[in-house]
Amino acid sequence: MSKRPVTVRVARWSAEHPWRAVALWVVFVAVCFVGGNAAGLQEATAQDQAVGESGRAGVMIEEGRFADEPAVDNVLITSRSGPLDQAADAAAAAATAELRKVPGVAEVGEPVKAVDGSALLLPITMSGDPETAAERVEPLRAATARVQEQHQGVRVEQVGGPSINKALDDTLGADFKRAEILSLPVTLTILIIAFGALIAAGIPVLLALSSVAAAIGLSTLASHLVPANDSTSSVILLIGMAVGIDYSLFYVRREREERAKGRGHVDAVEIAAETSGHAVVVSGMAVVISMAGLFLAQDAIFSSLAVGSILVVAVAVIGSLTVLPAMLAKLGRWVDRPRVPLLWRLTARRTGADGVVQPSRFWTLVLRPALRRPLPTLLISVGLLLALAAPALGMQLKFPGTEDLPRTTPAMQAYDRLAAAYPSNGTNHVVAVQAPAEQAPAVKAALTRLAASTQGDRLFAAPEQAGPDIEVSPDSRVTVLEIATPFSSRSDEAGQSLHRLRDTLVPAALGGLSGASYAVGGGVAESEDYAAHVWNKLPIVVGFVLLLTFLVMAWTFRSVVVALTSILLNLLSAGAAYGLLVLVFQNTWAEGLLGFTSMGAIVTWLPLFLFVVLFGLSMDYHVFVVSRIREAVLRGVPNREAVAEGITGSAGVVTSAAIVMVAVFSIFATLSTIDMKQLGVGLAAAILLDATLIRAVVLPALMTLLGPANWWAPRLLRGRGRHAAGTPATSAGDAPAEDDKAPELIGAR
Repeated sequence: MSKRPVTVRVARWSAEHPWRAVALWVVFVAVCFVGGNAAGLQEATAQDQAVGESGRAGVMIEEGRFADEPAVDNVLITSRSGPLDQAADAAAAAATAELRKVPGVAEVGEPVKAVDGSALLLPITMSGDPETAAERVEPLRAATARVQEQHQGVRVEQVGGPSINKALDDTLGADFKRAEILSLPVTLTILIIAFGALIAAGIPVLLALSSVAAAIGLSTLASHLVPANDSTSSVILLIGMAVGIDYSLFYVRREREERAKGRGHVDAVEIAAETSGHAVVVSGMAVVISMAGLFLAQDAIFSSLAVGSILVVAVAVIGSLTVLPAMLAKLGRWVDRPRVPLLWRLTARRTGADGVVQPSRFWTLVLRPALRRPLPTLLISVGLLLALAAPALGMQLKFPGTEDLPRTTPAMQAYDRLAAAYPSNGTNHVVAVQAPAEQAPAVKAALTRLAASTQGDRLFAAPEQAGPDIEVSPDSRVTVLEIATPFSSRSDEAGQSLHRLRDTLVPAALGGLSGASYAVGGGVAESEDYAAHVWNKLPIVVGFVLLLTFLVMAWTFRSVVVALTSILLNLLSAGAAYGLLVLVFQNTWAEGLLGFTSMGAIVTWLPLFLFVVLFGLSMDYHVFVVSRIREAVLRGVPNREAVAEGITGSAGVVTSAAIVMVAVFSIFATLSTIDMKQLGVGLAAAILLDATLIRAVVLPALMTLLGPANWWAPRLLRGRGRHAAGTPATSAGDAPAEDDKAPELIGAR
């Protein structure tokens, strides 16, 4: 008898020593979490995150070690109708007197009238650390509200960096809190419906949450090697809940099937380890490979997300192979307690007296066209997916600007009035120059000429102050000029103003300086540079992920054809998701439905991140479904019947896993920010398409059409017991006996 796979040996040990396995897992999670918190988080610096010319400008400014400027907020006074009158001056005087009494206010400046006379702006300088100004702005907002109550004839509003940040923190914090509150009960409800028993539904959630806790601690430790960013923990939670629940769901469902056939608890766990456990390892490898592709983007943010994702997937795989078998063996039939009466009867009805899952009438009906007429079904379904993917060819990438933030808060509504009345307070380009200290006067003179060259050009805003906004570092080596444009950061005009600076005005003004280097940064530049960076790196990342995934799938299934079809189907799924994103978010027809304002583009970082996440998660379902088909083929079942058996036998668990993910991702589509909406819609739509149209229509049609060719492989990949053509052996001698502990499995030959 050949040596049993490592997944079986580990599961057997865990099932025979359940308390040890559970204790070791608890200790592992606790050590990772506590150790990570003790080590502290190492965040990425501006130099780590520098991309393109705008990144160079940011590095120059950071190296200049400019003194931290105090936080400045404003009181904006505008007329409710018509031009401003004396009521505005009275309100400004009252606001000045009121705000000077507020603790934390260092200075209240003189009112600045807008060029067109439509507004008064009262600058307020705050004392203390500017990084914490948003946390201390509430007394200022309260004082402004009191002034508003006394002067109803004009509009008196608090607006500026601190007050906007405070309002957004409140809004986004409420969003994420709602998402967290909703996601757990939604997930549990779906799993209870799938299993009909509370303990069976709770086990996947418990494993997923413990995996997330361990991975967050490990990623904090890893941040000392690969600096982290603020999004890493959120991505760990997102990916960890997805794969943790998927892996546990596959494993628990298979173990219950084997127990229903009369197997003992330990034997059922062993079979689940050799079947679903093997699929978990393969799908985990696929997700890790996909996430590792992010390292090739050579970007600190993507590298941090890759580290977090890889760690949480690895921990989830380890947990499903170790502590999960221990829990199932220890619980035994208690895993099906307490039962939810109606749901339990529905679950039991899906399983025959012999423990075999009965084919669903629904899925049998769905599969009928693919099995009876595979070629027309394949052509029609692939045509639909390609049509859905076609809009992706017109995808535009941009960073969201201030204008894309939710307008539900008074602070953002006030910002719109501020930007209209004072254009120079809107979008700014930043010109950074690094030169020897003795060149500082010449650099300043050149930047003064540069600012003058923008005057009268409609692409640039007239300054609200006398003279250009130039700042010199304490060591006189770095000089910075801010040039405003009256257009929103993602408008075509803002892009044109950037290119005019970079291509014409800046070289003309600074090209003659000896020993000087310069770069143009700012929000518009960061958006354009990062979009170019993503388009340059996307083919490299995609090629890496496709190649390694192909090799892993070919080696796992001993079939080049299965590996190739896996790649093509996942590309179809990702392409359809891209096309749907463009249809929804680059147009305006869905604005009212989803509660957003179209920015005419997709968020810059999304296509690259979405590809690796979707490719990894889609492989979960693909590996599990093809594994069941492969098991049937190895038992001697003809190809068409094997396809039907594999898909109908796995449809329930794949559907349950997909519904959980679609529900959780859909919650993200309800958040206020456009990037979270796009991420939620993209993930939910792709998983829904993948688990339905791809796995239930395209895959069976393709595998039915290919027949024995599905399993072709070169001699290098052919294992024992295979025909020369690479078709799995199907003779009676190769089929496992009915009373064997485990069926013949993928990779066992």
